Amino acid sequence: MAQLNIDINNKIYAVGCEDGQEQHLRNLAAVIDKQVRLVAQDVGPLGETRLMLMGALLVADDLTAVNARLAAAEADLARLREAHEQVETRAVAALDAAAEKIEAI
Repeated sequence: MAQLNIDINNKIYAVGCEDGQEQHLRNLAAVIDKQVRLVAQDVGPLGETRLMLMGALLVADDLTAVNARLAAAEADLARLREAHEQVETRAVAALDAAAEKIEAI
């Protein structure tokens, strides 16, 4: 297990992660750091716990919005796939009917 230090709002935290996941953890920490710094800038001095809570709530809000957009996109994709299948079925039926007419001639 890898150990690394991450910086959140100028405070260093020692954390562990799976080997090879260090950069991913640093990227996640950067997201949290950005949100915590925005809270600190907007609200002013808060205790460390409240700063972290507010930052986490902002990240959770972003995640919820992204998940809602993803769910809507997946629903749209399912509808489009169904419509595509229906069009394809009608096209095959039309081609079959045309082939039958041609064979009859």
